[in-house]
Amino acid sequence: MNTIPAQEGRSVRMRWVMIAFAFLATTLNYVHRLSFNYLSADGELRRLIPDDAFGYIGTAFFVAYMLSNSLSGFVIDRLGTRSGYALCMVFWTTAGLFHAFAGSPFQFGMCRFFLGIGEAGNWPAALKLTGEWFAPHERSTAAGIFNSGSALGAIIVPPMIALLAAAYGWRSSFVILAGLGYLWVIVFWFVYYTPSRKGGKAKARIVPALRLLKDRYVSRLLFAKIFVEPVWYFVTFWIARYLADVHHWKLKEIGWYAVIPFIMADVGNIVGGYFTQAMIRWGVPVPGARRISLAVAGALMVVPLASGPWVISTPMSALIVLGLAGFGYTSYTANSLALTADVVPPSSTASAWGLACIGNGIGGAVFQSLSGVVLKKVSAVSGYVVAYNVLFLGFGASALVGMIILLFFAGPFAKSETLFECAGL
Repeated sequence: MNTIPAQEGRSVRMRWVMIAFAFLATTLNYVHRLSFNYLSADGELRRLIPDDAFGYIGTAFFVAYMLSNSLSGFVIDRLGTRSGYALCMVFWTTAGLFHAFAGSPFQFGMCRFFLGIGEAGNWPAALKLTGEWFAPHERSTAAGIFNSGSALGAIIVPPMIALLAAAYGWRSSFVILAGLGYLWVIVFWFVYYTPSRKGGKAKARIVPALRLLKDRYVSRLLFAKIFVEPVWYFVTFWIARYLADVHHWKLKEIGWYAVIPFIMADVGNIVGGYFTQAMIRWGVPVPGARRISLAVAGALMVVPLASGPWVISTPMSALIVLGLAGFGYTSYTANSLALTADVVPPSSTASAWGLACIGNGIGGAVFQSLSGVVLKKVSAVSGYVVAYNVLFLGFGASALVGMIILLFFAGPFAKSETLFECAGL
């Protein structure tokens, strides 16, 4: 009779506990990230923060995100998943707490800057956790599971913020949300461990940053992210203002209906990851399965956004267009996370993903500022409908450019022998 050793059986069961930690951390990451966006879409904070200031505050977040990504992956690889992940959560939770004491656009910009410093570490840490606990053919599904926390966070934020703000005010809302982050840290610290079967790989050398950046896949992923990631930031950062400006919704309406695109995006995380896993089971080679999934995901981002100005006629049709783009984005993310673990040695996955995510910061910083300026200038002349149509077209084109870079210029999507040799594997 074939039996599973007790230690291995425990690891099989515990991997779902561990990925649940990454899922919850990603959810909290987005709760802290987006709460300010909804609170400032209406009421006191909207009067305090106009469109261009909102764009610049978003830029402050992404500049910090870019700077942190150049270091956070290496810090996590050196400290290990347990210490590195906990440190990131403490940092961004504390930055979220400080929002409660801000009172001007500049002060909010500073809070968002430090929030970006901490939040950048979530994905390198979660990717490292996935590499430690899941086999290659399962990683896209595991990545989809933890990354679905971003969409879940986006789902629960609108109604949560509407209720908290109505009951306690915007300052107390930030305090309550911070308490959830500190609770995660306490539980994670006493539960998480690295499975012993990965111990040998965990001790491999960390590939230097310059060597990683010279790798074809890592460098092209960075450039692709400059153009792809802003699509998600457009959906998540601007949806509340869009619904308020174009469709004249108040925070209460936004809180209940803005969840629709993020429910669709959450499904994209799971479907996108499982679609790849299913193709691998059907006999499609791993690199080919990743490429097909990424191509489908890219089309789901580009087509809805580019056609938005012609197909959007009601708030619901707008939410569906944004939801399809979000579905495509989360499918792309689940597969690009898993792909990085395929190409890069386990000792350097967090480092490689962190470096690639410099592209997130660059794209986010540039496109957030441009979005704010475009909205202010175009809406002053032609109104908000035309101004947002310009953004729909622009982000559709941006997604197309990014996916072309990733699909046609990032190499064969296979294990990098050079990087593995550099890591001593």
